[in-house]
Amino acid sequence: MAAKLLLFDCDSTLSAIEGVDELGRLRGPEVFKAVEEMTNAAMNGGTPMESVFAKRLEMIQPTLAELESIGQKYIAQVEPTAVESLKALRRAGWTIAIVSGGFTQAIRPLADYLGIERVEAVDLKFKSDGSYAGYNESCPTSKTKGKNVIARKLRNEFQAKPVILVGDGASDLEVKEDLDTFIGFGRYAVRPKVKAGADVFIYALSELPEVLSRHA
Repeated sequence: MAAKLLLFDCDSTLSAIEGVDELGRLRGPEVFKAVEEMTNAAMNGGTPMESVFAKRLEMIQPTLAELESIGQKYIAQVEPTAVESLKALRRAGWTIAIVSGGFTQAIRPLADYLGIERVEAVDLKFKSDGSYAGYNESCPTSKTKGKNVIARKLRNEFQAKPVILVGDGASDLEVKEDLDTFIGFGRYAVRPKVKAGADVFIYALSELPEVLSRHA
């Protein structure tokens, strides 16, 4: 029997924050504003992910300790219905994974908190003193349509049917052609392009068990 695969974006979906923006905030209001604008441009669609990904990180130069602090912030601002909703979805037989353009070392604590084993995100590199040393450019989600690559890979790996993704951004909407259903998420940010293109649009993860019973 094929697996039922449910993929989640992380930032502004499983948690209220955008991790890269919070890292930018640590560098003062000017850097925060610049980073936030680049994130929004990519998430709203129209700006390729490649054009902002390295630029934001070069501007911030995050340390390993700062990345770990963002991991705790993800947990502190977890979507309020996430824990119970994911428990219900697992009981209903769903296999759950995170697919994110965020940073693996920050997302992993949230994934552990939510009981999610599989995380497909971007690995950052650090020197022995914890200072920033770049990122793994082979990680698909650092690029435009990278989430599509991951969705296809996971479909094949799990022999999954259906494959459904929940997310708030343009990079999530892009995956629609490689999914059975795309569910747009609007608790933290309602992006008009995403809402218009979604097969279903929800405002709380607690809506998922009922939605998936109808759309799976």
